[in-house]
Amino acid sequence: MIIPALRYADPNAALDWLKEAFGLVEHAVHRDDQGVVTHAELRAGDDSLMLSGPRDAGWLGAGKADPLASPISIYVVVDDPGAHLDRAKAAGATIVQDLQHMDYGSDEYSARDLEGNLWSFGTYRP
Repeated sequence: MIIPALRYADPNAALDWLKEAFGLVEHAVHRDDQGVVTHAELRAGDDSLMLSGPRDAGWLGAGKADPLASPISIYVVVDDPGAHLDRAKAAGATIVQDLQHMDYGSDEYSARDLEGNLWSFGTYRP
């Protein structure tokens, strides 16, 4: 099992937005005394994603995240990418690749979340 873990400058906003825009389901959320998300687990079907806020410089090599410079993207399998795309657009997601039928048989699109992380959603099931 591989579980992606993303760090957000505003993890509270990210948690709410990922649920609204991408339909992820809250599984577990841990907050500090000020109510800031310190660790959250979201689900997409049977798969999980973890998120947290920024860490002190040096923590496991942590520095300020720069999603636009990252070569990493997250792919989530969905049954109806067209409806999923409509939901993401309605929530203000930045669509970077509109819905396409790919030569390997998948229908998919790509979007950036509120902090710039790249996500793709489609029907490809390796």
